[in-house]
Amino acid sequence: MNDEETVARARRGDEAAFAELIRRHHAWIMGLCASTLGDRAQAEDAAQDIFFKAYRSLERFQGTASFSTWLHRIAVNRCLDLLRTRARRKTESWDALLEDEGERIHQLLAAPPDEERKREDADLVARVMACLPPAYRVALTLREVQGLSYAEIAEAMACSLDSVKARLRRARQVFQDRLRHLTGSMSV
Repeated sequence: MNDEETVARARRGDEAAFAELIRRHHAWIMGLCASTLGDRAQAEDAAQDIFFKAYRSLERFQGTASFSTWLHRIAVNRCLDLLRTRARRKTESWDALLEDEGERIHQLLAAPPDEERKREDADLVARVMACLPPAYRVALTLREVQGLSYAEIAEAMACSLDSVKARLRRARQVFQDRLRHLTGSMSV
């Protein structure tokens, strides 16, 4: 059964059909949230919020776009809301930052060398992504992590195709600049 048929069943009150939609799209939504938000626990909460909102809004789904595009739109909006909220909060205390860094160092020292390198690389990418403006972070995540086409990104972000291309071009440039800055390397 495809998404259209499953959505139709879910709209008629079939909870198993909506559970099937969650099963089909959960990995994609979690990937988007985790990559955009940079925090696994917050990503899990956001994904739950997204599916709850989709369930409540299912009657308003018009079907002009695919269900997955509609769901990505909800996810993008939720992630951007969370990023805006996070930006408004005060920064963490110096002690909390030192405690977190101490725990991270302890984990790195306990990890095998290959795992240590993977963690360092993942941490570096996460730090660079966290430096990007939210619209760039979402665009890069949708394209590079989720593998969406430019047209799908435009629909999910409610912007033009040219805007998506420009955002991705600028996002990649800012990403490379920040990566160079953090690594001290001129060849990225």
